[in-house]
Order: sequence, then structure tokens, then C-alpha cells
Amino acid sequence: MEARGTAEGDEAASSGAGGGRTLRRAALDRRTVLVEALRMIDADGVEALSMRRLGRALGRDPMRLYRFAASKDELLDGVVELVLADLQVPRAVDGADWDVVLRRCAHSFRAIALAHPHVVPLLVTRPLATPLGLRPIATLRPLEAIVDLLVGAGFDPKGALHGYRLFTGFLHGHVLNEVQEQVADPDETDDLLRLGLHRLPARDFPRLRALAHELAAYDGAAELDEGLDILVTGLRHQLSAGLRSGPAHRTGGPGAS
Repeated sequence: MEARGTAEGDEAASSGAGGGRTLRRAALDRRTVLVEALRMIDADGVEALSMRRLGRALGRDPMRLYRFAASKDELLDGVVELVLADLQVPRAVDGADWDVVLRRCAHSFRAIALAHPHVVPLLVTRPLATPLGLRPIATLRPLEAIVDLLVGAGFDPKGALHGYRLFTGFLHGHVLNEVQEQVADPDETDDLLRLGLHRLPARDFPRLRALAHELAAYDGAAELDEGLDILVTGLRHQLSAGLRSGPAHRTGGPGAS
């Protein structure tokens, strides 16, 4: 006889011969599915995720998972939404300048990226696979919040959108570069050997080999701040020079990246 509740809640019940206690498996929900999918991606990368493996990890028939995500693409969108839910874009209500808020947001995004390096390509590319208005809500909240922040700082709406594009384009590029920094031999003291650059032909890659020390001393947080200094300086110049409605703010098309 089939246990009650399996259709909706994935609950499994069993009773002893004497009508003893009943054991039930907790109902499955969308968040549980997404959290497990994120765990699998963190451990083994996006390629390792499949409905079959996810179902096995959750102890469920994989077909039951399609009620929470109709396809793997939808599942990946859900993972992106889950991760970005931790990204906070604070309003400048505490007296902080708009550039201070942008810096906080950038470091928050970097922290998320470093916590989930295998998810970073999804954070950068998954939203682009869907028209703007059809993207998961959590992926649109940073756009709304940052544009609102910049409009409040004095940028016109087009200028604010341009500022958002500059900010996110720089930020996405930075975290992609940072998570790709790999050390071939962490215990090696010679920078050239540590990074594996000794394998490159010296005649073809003289500049790269000569930068071994700088590459080995890479500081992601410091370089993020250096890039933000340049970005904010440029935005401040546009704001103060009255270029908010100029052609520069109309670049990139009608949508937001």
C-alpha cells in the first residue's frame, strides 16, 4: 500500500506490525533542492550537476525534482538566485556617500564569489541567457538598487544605468580573474616554479615570465579597491562635469547587462 503524502510532500511513512510509531521523511521544498544543487556545484563544479545525481543525493526520484525546476537551466537560474540573495546593496541612508555604498557592494560580491568559485561563471553568464524582465527577481534587485543609489546621488536615470554597467562589468571581470588565479605548487618558494610559468617557452612569453613575482603576490582585495578608485573617479568626473545626459550614458543598448 502506498504511503500517504508521497505525491505532494515526498513523505515516506512506515509502521510497525503492532501499529507502532510512524517514521516520515521530511517534505521536499524548492530551497532544499537549490541548497543541495549549490553544495554539489561547490564540491565538483557545474558539470557534475544533473537531475539524476541531485535526486540521488536527496534520496528522491529525480523525476520529482522537476516540480521545483522544469529543466537544468531553470535549476541553474535558481542556484544563481539563491547565491545572489546574500548580496546586499545598502541604501546611503546612514550618511555614507554613494561611492562608499558601491565599495561595500563590490566587496560583498567578491566574498560571495570566493565562497562559491564554481558558481562565478553562472553569476556572470546566466542572467544574460534570459530577457531582462524574465530574469529571476534576485538577479534584478542589485540593478534596481544601484540605479536608485546613483539617481539619488544626482545622476540622471540614463547616467545611473551607465554607471551600473561600468560597475558590474568591472566587478564581474575582476572576480572572474581572481577565481582563475591558480598556483601549480603552493609549497614552492620560487615564484616562477610556484606558478608553473617555467613550463612556458621563454622566447615566446618573456613578459609573463618576468612578472612572476607580481603574479605570485596578487592581492585580490587590494586590486579590487584600486579598480574601484579609477571607476569612482571617472563617475565623479561625469557627475560634476554635467555629462549625465551625454552620449556616453547611451552606450550599451537599451538593456542592462
